[in-house]
Amino acid sequence: MGIFSRTRDIIAANVTDLLDRAEDPAKMIRMIILEMEETLVEVRASAARTIADQKEMRRHIGKLRGLQDSWTEKAQLALSKDREDLAKAALVEKQKAADMAEKLGAEIELLDEALKASEEDIAKLQAKLSEARNRQNSLVSRMESAQNRLRMREAYAGEKVNEAFARFDMLERRADLAEGRAEAFNLGQQPKTLEEEIAELQSADKVDAELAALKASMNRPA
Repeated sequence: MGIFSRTRDIIAANVTDLLDRAEDPAKMIRMIILEMEETLVEVRASAARTIADQKEMRRHIGKLRGLQDSWTEKAQLALSKDREDLAKAALVEKQKAADMAEKLGAEIELLDEALKASEEDIAKLQAKLSEARNRQNSLVSRMESAQNRLRMREAYAGEKVNEAFARFDMLERRADLAEGRAEAFNLGQQPKTLEEEIAELQSADKVDAELAALKASMNRPA
């Protein structure tokens, strides 16, 4: 079953309200657009038939006018031959053609009014269809944005990310242990005093002097 039952329903419809009440707005907007497009095609087809009918009626009126002229000539001919009875009969036929042309003219006027109404309906339907399509584009953009945000959240909160951070934590723990072992070697060692450092320098000087004396005794250059 369609959402709308006739053209007036579409024109009077509030697309926003329909979407607000829909369980599936995306599906609803597609249905609305489809029905609007189908209705627009039907209204245009009806307008096309109306235009075709008018053209046919105008052609018929043209033929009836030609027939009136023909009966006028025949009435004139009958009078010229003193056949007033025939002239009167010809004028009766002429009047029949005139009456038919007048009726067709009245029908054309009615069709003109219907055509104007169809034109207004088409304009309103196109406006409604444009509104619905804009709403559809907005819905599509919102849905794509929501899906992108969901994917981003899943990427940040997913198992792979958790596993990666767990590996980072493990590597940081290993680095902490390595640094701890290096620092442990220095535990319990007291820093050298100033006297100890000077004594080491003096001892080094004595060793150097003794080495120089040994070289001299062996006749080696210092």
